[in-house]
Amino acid sequence: MADSDKMYAFKKQLRKLAEYKGSGTELISVYIAAGSAVHEMNNKLREEMSQASNIKSKSTKTNVLGALERIMNYLKIFKKTPENGIAVFAGNISDNPAKTVIELFSLEPPEPLSIGAYRCDSKFFLEPLERLLEATDAYGIVVMDGREATLAIVKGTNITIVRKLNSTAHAKVSKGGQSQMRYQRLVEEQIENYYKRVGEAMDKAFLEKVKAVMLGGPGPTKEFFMKMKPFNYQIEVLGVVDTGYTDEYGVREVLAKSEGILAKQEAIKEKVLVDRFIKEAVSDGLATYGEKEVREAIETGQAEKVLLSEGLEHVSAHYRCNCGKEDRKTFREKAEENIPCKCGGQMKLQKEEALLDELADLARESSIEVEIVSTGSTEGAQFLTGFAGVGAILRYKNR
Repeated sequence: MADSDKMYAFKKQLRKLAEYKGSGTELISVYIAAGSAVHEMNNKLREEMSQASNIKSKSTKTNVLGALERIMNYLKIFKKTPENGIAVFAGNISDNPAKTVIELFSLEPPEPLSIGAYRCDSKFFLEPLERLLEATDAYGIVVMDGREATLAIVKGTNITIVRKLNSTAHAKVSKGGQSQMRYQRLVEEQIENYYKRVGEAMDKAFLEKVKAVMLGGPGPTKEFFMKMKPFNYQIEVLGVVDTGYTDEYGVREVLAKSEGILAKQEAIKEKVLVDRFIKEAVSDGLATYGEKEVREAIETGQAEKVLLSEGLEHVSAHYRCNCGKEDRKTFREKAEENIPCKCGGQMKLQKEEALLDELADLARESSIEVEIVSTGSTEGAQFLTGFAGVGAILRYKNR
């Protein structure tokens, strides 16, 4: 499964867990950190069971004890903690006060869990897992010339401009009656001060916040800046590239020209993939888009890679009529319970699922790679709005 696919599945599970609300403090969250022992948490849960017997509300006490028992029985299957740790959730998720439905959910996170925790609340405790989503490697971008500089952070597929600076080297120094040498020294001092200000801004914006930095800009200023290195030695500069701009466009130029250096960085991978898809699609080349066309490409084996936007909100519904006929329809958000059948009767809804999940599963069954495209980048947003969030890169084209 592709990394983007795994991350989408993880986000989807978190969204589902966030929807559950308990009628009291009866939803239990358990975190076992990577490298810690499962039996230590089981000992903690046994202590919590004895404490739960003091809960005044009979229904809350019953539900808490039931959830604790489910978790303890589940943890017995583990001889050791999974590599990245594990998070287990259990509780009464029924929205009917007269009915109790205690369910258990477990997640093995994509990154190692650093904490162990027990929480009993009216909702599941998801913050440690949500922080893992934010832990994607971030990179700093600096684009500059002799007059201005822009600092940005690229994290996942999001680009955030964090600082803009202007040089006063030429604006504030007036030659007047000064000698040429004196004037030149003042200019050089102002340039040096400008470099120091950029370096200080880098320290504040990037230190311990990004994995590394890329530097770009037109002309030789960036090389002079690198010779001076007025930033903290802990900041690693991966490379220096030429750009035509020193603003947001310059930041994107640096990203585009850093593909070899940041080959594993999500924004770069996504940009390369979506750009390839768009180029093929607009030239009527080896790409297709739209649900019907992509579904056909999957079923015939034409698709090499399927692209699905995480912003895709459509649902796929499967219907069956008493006459034996079956049909499938797509709806924007919620499927209808019944649709007309050609026999004159009504087809009843049998199954409803997210179109993204249905197409992804269909592709995987045929061993076709699936990429979940984010909506946080310019390319991802273009893919969703311009191509309805459903596309495929093809192995061959029918002529």
